[in-house]
Amino acid sequence: MRTFAFIIPPTVELLDLAGPVQVFTEAKFYGFEANLAFYTFQDAPVSTAGLGFGKLSPFTDAKLKEGDFVFVPGMDYEYVSSIPFKAERKFFQWLKDCSERNITVCSICNGAFALGYAGLLKDTECTTHWRRVSDLQKLFPQAKVMADILYVKSNDVYTSAGISAGIDLALAILEDLKGALFTHKVARGLVVYHRRSGKHKQQSIYLDYRNHINPQVHEVQDYLIDNLSKENSIESLADMVGMSARNLSRVFKEKTGSTVLEYLTLLRKEFAQTMMNNPEYTIEYIASRCGFKTARQLQRILKSKV
Repeated sequence: MRTFAFIIPPTVELLDLAGPVQVFTEAKFYGFEANLAFYTFQDAPVSTAGLGFGKLSPFTDAKLKEGDFVFVPGMDYEYVSSIPFKAERKFFQWLKDCSERNITVCSICNGAFALGYAGLLKDTECTTHWRRVSDLQKLFPQAKVMADILYVKSNDVYTSAGISAGIDLALAILEDLKGALFTHKVARGLVVYHRRSGKHKQQSIYLDYRNHINPQVHEVQDYLIDNLSKENSIESLADMVGMSARNLSRVFKEKTGSTVLEYLTLLRKEFAQTMMNNPEYTIEYIASRCGFKTARQLQRILKSKV
């Protein structure tokens, strides 16, 4: 089982910690096998909000293996700039050792400074809270610090911008591990839209068109994903969510920017392209599974720019 280890430093920013933790907690609800572990490098850490933590094991107790993840959330910047923080050489060396053992090291907000002191940002694209971008670049001149980006992965190191961007980072990691459709379910459970930076993978039909919170439109979208081979008339979909066909068409277009038919066609095209990776499937079988009447219709859709 993969472990996601969270380091809780003194003066931790609560949302930097809680956001990614909740993403993986929600993923476990949907069957993702993960072990969440919490460690510290100083006794009795207290958050910037004044909330203290119970007894935590030191980071030296962590038993991590290749493929695991370590997260360093942001802290009060006065502490990050202080001599005590810069003197945490044992912790910084541990982070470096983790990276060398193929344990992915991640930071949220100014947790990136810890990665810098660990020597993990050299020739590495990285980011941090917009207020600290210039400070990070100045302190670590060999880093390739990027502004106006939510998160970035470079040299097997993940860094994210401040506060809520840690949620986007965790969702991006989850998508790499479990795919877009699973990540969409987790994002929906969290009532957030999975945003992506320009550095992340190409767009996904399972995650696009979801930047809204209309429950009826989401229900229709979820149903279409699971029932591609059915006829899926606008009347039957509208009846399912207690709306008129005319009203559903209007609201769906308003919330997603796409008509129901356009969205369904994109879903079918995406699923067909996935199925075509299996050489045992005939084009006729794929067409039937995706809701196309004929193989010729499928081939025409695949060639189109829809």
